[in-house]
Order: sequence, then structure tokens, then C-alpha cells
Amino acid sequence: MSDLKHHIASAFDRDLEGIQAKIMKMGGLVEDSIQLSTKSLESRDEELAQSVRSGDATIDALEESLNQEVARVIALRAPTASDLRIVLSVMRMSANLERMGDLSKNIAKRTTVLVQMQPIGDTSRSIRRMAREVELMLKDALDAYIQRDEALALDVIDRDRDIDQMYNTLFREFLTFMLEDPRNITACMHLHFIAKNIERMGDHVTSIAEQVVFLTSGRKPSEMRVKADRTSTDATLAPDMPDAGGA
Repeated sequence: MSDLKHHIASAFDRDLEGIQAKIMKMGGLVEDSIQLSTKSLESRDEELAQSVRSGDATIDALEESLNQEVARVIALRAPTASDLRIVLSVMRMSANLERMGDLSKNIAKRTTVLVQMQPIGDTSRSIRRMAREVELMLKDALDAYIQRDEALALDVIDRDRDIDQMYNTLFREFLTFMLEDPRNITACMHLHFIAKNIERMGDHVTSIAEQVVFLTSGRKPSEMRVKADRTSTDATLAPDMPDAGGA
């Protein structure tokens, strides 16, 4: 390899290391955000919920910084083939992580409302257990990316079914509480939106894991993945429940 080619390759490697360091930092912040938002819900800690809402700006700033860095690398280094695929995967991953941060912030927003209401059974603890599983999935998905571990990534994708099942169970619990006492409806609706946000986080983690599979094998596992969330199709559930967008 000529000195110039060696210099270009070394510069690209340094750029890639910097980009991957940022994506891991962003992932760590999102893990913390999920953990703290659901902790604030269970402990009814409004101050902690507010700190989650404020911290989302750091996640957003990291995504913007990553996008700018990726654009710079593409313009200056002109990566090809597998190198380009790696760089573009970071952009897709950062978008998933940023959205997870938004969903976590939405949980914190609803927590500030729920602390003013009576707790609904043990649902807050169940929600936190569900969120903990998503945290572990995210950690494994990021590890799989750094290690290029296809088997671990496929395991993460498979575990999304567990998140869907946990959401389905919670959904039924909320319906039961609402039917038992109409005064529970408002709180249960907020809790439902929180559970749905966590279920969506599982989908974003799965998308990250699918990026790893594509990087390592060139195939797209999303083409064969079947969701286990039955709340929109199961006739025993409420098909017209509103979407859990939240702001």
C-alpha cells in the first residue's frame, strides 16, 4: 500500500473509531434514560422525571453531531462497499436511539401527571420490569454491533417477542382496572401509553440488531420477523384504543 493510501485508510479508521465511540455513548445515555424514567414512575419521583426530560437534549445533540460527522466522513473519505455500509448503519442506529430517548422523555412527562393520581395496583412495577428487559436488549444490541456478533443480534431480535407479550399482558390488566372502576380510566390510559412507548422501544432496539445482522451477513431479518403485539387484532381487546404517540 502506498503512503497516501495508508494515510487515507488510517484517517478513515480514526474517524470510524470516533463515530462508534459516539454511538456507544449515545446508547449509554439512552439506557440511563429508560432506567431513570421508569424508576421515577415506580417511585413517584417528579424531580427525577424532570431530570429525564432535561437530559433528552444531550441525546438529541449527540445525534446531530453524529449525523454531521458521518456526512463529513462520506464527503472526505468516500468510503466504498462494506465501509460505507458501516458508516450508514451508524446513522440508522443513531436515529433509533434518538427516538428511544424521545419515548423515554414521554414516559417522564406522563409520570409528572400520574404522581398526582392514586397508584393502579402493581402496574408501575410491571412496567419497570418490562423496561428493564428493553435496557438489556439495547445493551446486547450495542455489544453485538461492536463485536459484529450476528448470533447475539439474532437473540436480541427474538427477545422482542417477550416485550410484545409483556405489553399484551399489561394491556389486559389496564382494561380490567378500567372496567372495575371508571375512576381508573385516566390513570390507566396514561399507563397504557407508557407501556406502548416501551414496546416501541423494543422495536427500535430490534432495528439496531437487524443492522448488525445485515452488516455481518448481508441479509435483512426484518423480512421474516412477526410481531407478537396482538392488541390491534385480538377481538378480546379494545381495537379502537388511541395510539401512544405522546409528546
